[in-house]
Amino acid sequence: MSVLSWQKSSYCGTGEACVHVATAAPGAAVKVAGSADPGKDHLTVSPAAWTAFLQSVKGAPRVGQG
Repeated sequence: MSVLSWQKSSYCGTGEACVHVATAAPGAAVKVAGSADPGKDHLTVSPAAWTAFLQSVKGAPRVGQG
């Protein structure tokens, strides 16, 4: 089993409600989780789906900024 290295979203502030993302290797499935326990409960998506999601939200206003 591969060890995942979880990365905290750059959109997170100082609060606890953040999104974490991990992959086991380049091109591998992307794991997406909340801050509560990223290693326990997560959503798995394909690299293509993750890229499409990122492209769809790129440039979108942050919550509370418009």
